[in-house]
Formats: sequence, C-alpha cells, structure tokens
Amino acid sequence: RLLSPLEGALQDYVLTDGKLHADDTPVPVLLPGNKKTKTGRLWTYVRDDRNAGSELAPAVWFAYSPDRKGIHPQSHLAGFSGVLQA
Repeated sequence: RLLSPLEGALQDYVLTDGKLHADDTPVPVLLPGNKKTKTGRLWTYVRDDRNAGSELAPAVWFAYSPDRKGIHPQSHLAGFSGVLQA
C-alpha cells in the first residue's frame, strides 16, 4: 500500500509510450491454508526505445493476475494506444 503512488506513476510512465513490449510468465502461488500451489501470471510491460535513439529512461511495469484470462491485459492496457509487441 505504501508503494501504490509509485506503482501508479510507473504504470502511467510505461503506458504513455507509443510502443510496448509485453509478456506474461507463469508463477507458482501458495494461498494461505493450501498445501498445493496454483499458477498465477506475472504480466510484464516494457518501455525501451533506446535502439531507436530515444533518450527517455527505459522502464518495466509488472502486474499480477490469478489466471491468464484476456480480461487482465485488457484492463492493464485500458487507455493505451500504440503498438504492442508480444
């Protein structure tokens, strides 16, 4: 909770670029009281145009979801307009 303002600012910075690289990675999640893990997803959104001559700082924003349903990246990228490379 203390880092929420920083997380929001980082998300805004990453999503204001016109080009994003994105990927999701499975992560094991152990819920309290369970003995087995479930598979969550860690979504990674990268802003980095240094190869195109940009001097803006590259950045990565991570978002977690409990599954791989398309609604999660749709909500993460709401308001983004540009090129998404996955």
